[in-house]
Amino acid sequence: MTNRSINLFASLMLVIMLSLSFFAMLGDSQTMDEVSHLPAGYSYITQKDMRINPEHPPLIKDLSGLSVWLWSKISNTHINFPSEIKAWKSDINGQWDFGFTFMYKYGNNADKMLFFGRLPMLLILLLLGFYIFKWAKELLGPNAALLALFLYSFSPAFIAHGHLVTTDVAASAAIFISLYYFIRWIKSPSAKNLIITGLVFGLALSAKFSTFLLIPLFGFIAIIWLIIQKNHKFFAALRVYIGGLILIGVIGLIIIYPIYLYHTWNYPMDRQVSDMRFVLNSYANGPDQTPLSSCKNFSKINRCPAELTIWMAQKPVLRPWSQYFYGLLMVVQRTSGGNTTFFMGEISNSGWKSYFPIVYAIKEPLAFHILTLIALLSGFWTILKSGVKNIFCRLSNWLKINIAEFSMLSFILLYWASSINSPLNIGVRHVLPTFPLIYFLVARQINNWLTIFTPNNLNGFLGKLKFFGKTLISYSVKYFIVTLLLIWQFFSIIFVAPYFLSYFNEIIGGPANGHKYAVDSNLDWGQDFKRLVSWANQNNIKTLYVDYFGGTVGEYYLDGRLIPWSGEKNWRLLPSGSYLAVSATFRQSCFGQPAPGFQYPACYQWLKNYEPIIVIGNSIFVYKIQ
Repeated sequence: MTNRSINLFASLMLVIMLSLSFFAMLGDSQTMDEVSHLPAGYSYITQKDMRINPEHPPLIKDLSGLSVWLWSKISNTHINFPSEIKAWKSDINGQWDFGFTFMYKYGNNADKMLFFGRLPMLLILLLLGFYIFKWAKELLGPNAALLALFLYSFSPAFIAHGHLVTTDVAASAAIFISLYYFIRWIKSPSAKNLIITGLVFGLALSAKFSTFLLIPLFGFIAIIWLIIQKNHKFFAALRVYIGGLILIGVIGLIIIYPIYLYHTWNYPMDRQVSDMRFVLNSYANGPDQTPLSSCKNFSKINRCPAELTIWMAQKPVLRPWSQYFYGLLMVVQRTSGGNTTFFMGEISNSGWKSYFPIVYAIKEPLAFHILTLIALLSGFWTILKSGVKNIFCRLSNWLKINIAEFSMLSFILLYWASSINSPLNIGVRHVLPTFPLIYFLVARQINNWLTIFTPNNLNGFLGKLKFFGKTLISYSVKYFIVTLLLIWQFFSIIFVAPYFLSYFNEIIGGPANGHKYAVDSNLDWGQDFKRLVSWANQNNIKTLYVDYFGGTVGEYYLDGRLIPWSGEKNWRLLPSGSYLAVSATFRQSCFGQPAPGFQYPACYQWLKNYEPIIVIGNSIFVYKIQ
């Protein structure tokens, strides 16, 4: 296959992926996090004030807000900014009230703003696909590159989240691309590679706070690389890499500064400081008696980052960096606090160690899991055949050649260990940044499995003929298996369109059974409300009782026909013959069994006596009350 043909196939896969995500975007309502992120981004661009949603860096939200602002200018559409409401004027991070008001209650065209706000997200989806193909092609060759890109292009998680104004896909791209340039610098520590690595690293830090995990990873990989080089000028090389790591960090901080300077330009200092004091009040058991005294007291040293951040906010020149670290500490605080959610028939706010492994197992395509298993078995078999003789020497040689793959494995282990030990269990999207690395490694090993052959004790022409005959059969079987699995994955994704967010694989019987295992952003993030509206219009439903979880204000679409409902209300108040629509997240939270020591109201138990007349997009259950 020519290079042109290879690039054409790669382009075709990306076009199909973007098309699937784009057309799903047209039908998806605003999801829960989008109602915070998109209005926040618009407020950053127009107000230069980051009081809303500081828990996430601004870069991705800026793209969305900028797109909406450009649309308003080009189309001469006035956008009303709710600067006089309490959520903006006095609330501390009143992101939800501000977001719902801005989008749906202030006379703005919510659908147009959502459409244009989402468009830049598709560009990030495309950028990540480009780098997956580029890096795999450079290291593994065209066949493995096409396979890695296929696994990415037909991943339901990326198609679902790729058009949403959230930071998960952006974090995946930031981490993958940062690692790409870091490995280039490790192999060739030139000034040019160092500067590019620092610039990309700074942008990554401005995309999502989980990219902060790149810092220990970069240090670890640099140490491993130094050790395996066995350079007689070890200390000279050590100075190069230590100095380089420091400079990468400095460049990253320099990149952060102007970004956050813009976002704090009109953010009053006293407001910034008071917001920080309130939000970080409980950080590491609360403040000490005097500012910064915790930094001098070893027993209270955990409080030091919060006090130092608040102190920095009072210094004009340090305020931008203070705002960055403020958001980082908010994430640490939020992650340790956990969340209340439903999982495998149980409800808890303390999380489950098994959460991410299980949702990964049932949310990624089964065909991909089989490919992963083949890759793992093939890799283990190769290791076993090699034996233990000269194992350290062989490991060192392997690392020299495969430092990129080792860095990917290291990050996967680091990120998954961090996620599994976190009580914050709200969706497989939280481990999404590891998916491109997994696709890369699986494609690498599958490509090796397809091409490897080991002739043993071949004597003469007949022996060689027999060997190559067996090899040809082996190739045919292997290619048939891989081709079959890829076709299976392709159609399993196509058939679920446009409900990619609620995709579950065949292990549990597909998307229709997903609600029995996990909800929230795994299944029900509010994406199907407009589809509920379409159903109500088609069936001439005059009144609809709704208990909805998501980022949409239902009255915006069903004004006068929607009556808000909740599980705590007495079900006998529902008129006979009326229709009740309940989001899966609320329904399952009432159906599940509370974990030991956790109390949850037994709402919606009475719905167990009813069968839904329809399930909208796998996430909204509609009942007719008799």
